[in-house]
Amino acid sequence: MNKNQVKNQRRARIKRRIRSTIKGTADRPRLTVYKSSKHLYAQLVNDRLGHTLASSSTVSNDLSGELTGKTKSEAAKLVGDDLAAKAKEKGIDKVVFDRSGYRYHGVVKALAEGAREAGLDF
Repeated sequence: MNKNQVKNQRRARIKRRIRSTIKGTADRPRLTVYKSSKHLYAQLVNDRLGHTLASSSTVSNDLSGELTGKTKSEAAKLVGDDLAAKAKEKGIDKVVFDRSGYRYHGVVKALAEGAREAGLDF
């Protein structure tokens, strides 16, 4: 196996371990993160019903004008702010953070800090 396959398998194991303990509910949905090499995606999920309650990403039209010339961490902070604003509109103020096997570092940390600063509690 090559290096990327090993990294992806490691992340998948960590993700399964995390998801065995973290569950999103209607009162406290799961804020999940996915990052590709270029973009970052975040969504609030109610696991009991299997519904996505709110989502935001670096490819969304809402943030397209604000992201020009920003670093990945700055963009992640804006995604966190945007997701928190959408959650507030739906009456959600408490979430459970699911880092999806990524280290709490860099863009994942910036997204979490942006969401916290915008008013989400986790």
